[in-house]
Amino acid sequence: MSGPARVLRAASRLRGRNNEGFVAATMALVVVLVGGIDSRFWSLATVFNVLHDSFEPLVFSLGFLMVLLTGGIDVSFDAIGIFAGYTLSLSAGRPWLASHVLPAFVAAAAIGLGLGVVNAAATAILRLPVLIVTLGTRGIIAGVLLSAVGSTYVSVLPGALGAFPGRDLIRVQAGGGQSVGLHVLVIPLVLLCLGLAFFLRQTVLGRGIYAVGGDLEAARRVGFPVRWIQGFVLCLAGTFAGLAGMIHVSLIGYGNPFDLVGLELNVIAAVVLGGASIFGGRGSVVGTILGVLFVSLINYSLILLGIPSTWQQVAIGILLVLGILAQTVSRRRARSFLATGGASA
Repeated sequence: MSGPARVLRAASRLRGRNNEGFVAATMALVVVLVGGIDSRFWSLATVFNVLHDSFEPLVFSLGFLMVLLTGGIDVSFDAIGIFAGYTLSLSAGRPWLASHVLPAFVAAAAIGLGLGVVNAAATAILRLPVLIVTLGTRGIIAGVLLSAVGSTYVSVLPGALGAFPGRDLIRVQAGGGQSVGLHVLVIPLVLLCLGLAFFLRQTVLGRGIYAVGGDLEAARRVGFPVRWIQGFVLCLAGTFAGLAGMIHVSLIGYGNPFDLVGLELNVIAAVVLGGASIFGGRGSVVGTILGVLFVSLINYSLILLGIPSTWQQVAIGILLVLGILAQTVSRRRARSFLATGGASA
């Protein structure tokens, strides 16, 4: 193999199957630039803050990734998340939640699963695209939450949920005499990511999810239960959204039914920037993790540099457009290659 060919092969490996290497390199560049502007950035506190800000978006993003891999776009996850989180914040004083937070997370997952089943059933019965169905259910879930569950602000979570924000594995001193901790949630989230990555790459159902998004008709012909898989990922996305909503409420220490509005931009941007294709069939857990960390890093850097928070949405919106544009250009080039040079070769 010639020298240039070896260089190209090495570069391809570093880039990764879904451009994970490119995302990691861009993150490193941001770290160098921001650290050069403000030396406060170079601290363990920055790492803990970025990780802490990534917990909730990561779980939302993993659920969104599952649906996107099949070629669908789910926009109901924020409504499902706050429905589960806020409902359980109203129940925080009940005896079954007083001594431990695990029942709250189990209940949130169950609520999310139930609402995911609604999405799956509506998609199967109405035979409409996932985007259209979840737009409708998003409004329904939000309306039911405010009209039937409650719309009052829960300022204090009693019992175990109230003490949960302080459950840190380690704490370090930050600037201004403040301390920043690495929350215990990092452990189950690492296990969740490892389990989902294994599921997608090493199981028949996981490969079926990629197959449905890559070519739905081809997946049907080889025997994959397409409609069952599409319903399964919506149920799983609902479960993840319920968990993410509970993470949100448990970490901030209060319940607000109007929270999480607008979070969908960050989640979609993170998954797309992590290499997942909006056309389905391509994406990875590693890429999604990097995308979430990248978005959190951008938001944290803007705050540290004193840039108004309103510009965060502008920055994320620009990144999302650039990510989708890159995918579109790559897809067009692939089609052109197959239609011309690839076909003649």
